[in-house]
Amino acid sequence: MSVASIGEIVWVIGIIAWYVIRYPFERRAKRVRVMSSRRSASDTIGLAAALAGLAILPGLYVATGIPAFADYTGRPWSVGLGGVIFALALWTFRRTHKELGRNWSISLEIREKHQLICGGPYALVRHPMYTSFLLMGVGQLFLLSNWVAGLVGVLGFAVLFFLRVSKEERLMLEFFGPEYRAYMDRTKRIIPYIY
Repeated sequence: MSVASIGEIVWVIGIIAWYVIRYPFERRAKRVRVMSSRRSASDTIGLAAALAGLAILPGLYVATGIPAFADYTGRPWSVGLGGVIFALALWTFRRTHKELGRNWSISLEIREKHQLICGGPYALVRHPMYTSFLLMGVGQLFLLSNWVAGLVGVLGFAVLFFLRVSKEERLMLEFFGPEYRAYMDRTKRIIPYIY
């Protein structure tokens, strides 16, 4: 078995694990009433870009080998590093969902009895879910020995992040006011102590 094939297998296992983590929280969230929704076309575009870049397009590459022109020789260090980064992404993703609990939503929504969460990964960054997506994209870049399939994850994340994060923060400021402003002052957006 080639190093590139091992990277693809690790990526597939990571995507399955991502869905296994997300599914129960998605089911539970549907039972909690939405008090305010800011769904928009840009929200849908961002989610679609992330899904395409982190799952659909690399999945097509793994299944078909297309686009073969962008293939390069896989290296053990790259697959190892990609696996560690992807595992860290999954750990962050799970911790984020656990901390959010009933507050979690796939789109920009305030749920009944919504609370500001500041513990766990939220003590370090305001948007650890986005941190997990960034880590997934970087892990994918190292796992898949194809420039196109590797890069689309980071690009899909970037579209989602830049279309949504400011809107999300405005919604939190509207709902939580000075409490969220103070939280913003003591945390970074997605990279602890940096950004």
